[in-house]
Amino acid sequence: MLKLYSYQGCSTCRSAIKWLKAHDIAFEEAAIRDTPPTVPELKKALAVKGGELRLLFNTSGMDYRSMNLKEKLPAMTEAEALTLLSQHGNLVKRPFAVDETAGVFLVGFKEADWQLALA
Repeated sequence: MLKLYSYQGCSTCRSAIKWLKAHDIAFEEAAIRDTPPTVPELKKALAVKGGELRLLFNTSGMDYRSMNLKEKLPAMTEAEALTLLSQHGNLVKRPFAVDETAGVFLVGFKEADWQLALA
């Protein structure tokens, strides 16, 4: 089953949830701030994103800015970055959707990408 990491205050997350419901796709929702994605989930999503760490980060978020990650991220190792994401759900680009059985790892909500992966 699809696991959707989301945040109630995120309009993009609400759009993804609305889309999933409209397409009758079952999902389990997890509050991304309380239960961030695991390092293995993040690692698999990173592979899907071509190894570009920045694509997993919520670069417009306050935590990203307050931690000065624009400057720090390029010098971080993959392990350091994934550990940071797994400990701070606010840093993860959302929504973040995972269905390991189906090999689905979606970061952010682009309807065409979700249609291709899930429908």
